[in-house]
Amino acid sequence: MQPILIMGAGKIGSLIAFLLAHSKDYSVYLADTINENSYVKRLGDLPNFKYVILDAKNENAIVDFVKENNITAIASCLPFYFNEHIANVALKTNIHYFDLTEDVKTTTMIKQLARDSMRAFVPQCGLAPGFISIIANHLMKNFPQLNTVKMRVGALPINISNALQYSLTWSTDGLINEYGNHCQAIADGKLVTVMPLEGLEEIKMDGLTYEAFNTSGGIGSLVETYANKVSNLSYKTIRYPGHCSKIKFLMNDLNLNQDRETLKRVLEHAIPKTYQDVVLAYVSVNGLQQNEFIEENYVRRFYPKKINDISWSAIQLTTASEICAIIDLVLSKPNHYRGFLKQEDFSFADIISNRFGKYFE
Repeated sequence: MQPILIMGAGKIGSLIAFLLAHSKDYSVYLADTINENSYVKRLGDLPNFKYVILDAKNENAIVDFVKENNITAIASCLPFYFNEHIANVALKTNIHYFDLTEDVKTTTMIKQLARDSMRAFVPQCGLAPGFISIIANHLMKNFPQLNTVKMRVGALPINISNALQYSLTWSTDGLINEYGNHCQAIADGKLVTVMPLEGLEEIKMDGLTYEAFNTSGGIGSLVETYANKVSNLSYKTIRYPGHCSKIKFLMNDLNLNQDRETLKRVLEHAIPKTYQDVVLAYVSVNGLQQNEFIEENYVRRFYPKKINDISWSAIQLTTASEICAIIDLVLSKPNHYRGFLKQEDFSFADIISNRFGKYFE
């Protein structure tokens, strides 16, 4: 069994540990700064699993732990601002690195760190960026000449209970980061920066109406991979209608984008968390195929599931399945994957056929 260290014992980190431990091919260490929280306790008596206390800011302590336990890979499920510490540990100890970040600056930093590494450094292994990037890349390869690519993703409560028409399904820090930072896109063949919470549009799926708007980070590295190869490429977040205007009031009119700690406290105090969610994934690609203007789509809904009598939300399952599949692929061929890797370096077929990819079915 390969020893692997998961940093961050929250919603996603706990499920990653659960899936990897149950595979019986990994000896899993799940680390956080406090004694076992509710996410860890609900795991029960896991095989091949140990919970440990480590501080993400204490690189020397993590380096010592990695060496003492012969860790082969480390995955950060922490807020994006901790990832530099975790990536430094991977570099110092010559092990593989994975994370879930949507933060553009963090990914750029990791790319620089991984430049000369003989191990894989794979950021953005979540849902968006992550699985949605792999889907888009898969469809885009079918077009000799690309025109427009639309990537739309949302994790929503199944039942609406508040004016924001939203429940906290993942990291509040990550959510605020997406809502508050500038976004990248390709428009008319040129790389452009667009404002978050703008570009509001209506989107219909299975007869239901949603809204979608610009958010930061979800487009991942596709703007680099497809530079000068596509006319228009955009990523937007899906929400129930009316959500965007209320968030703009909080972030722009009340200026809470400049006071994100206060915004975080407001959101976490007022908006409930839920495990009863639905993940919407929508990718549309059009362009020329054999001189015909063709469109191809990927449209799916993902719902919560029970695994071993434990309920997991849709956002937990889609995010954890993606990173577990990536970890599994890399560690099955450790000498094949080296340096900085984009999500589009992994094929849709490999992800779906992987044992952890079955949760995307």
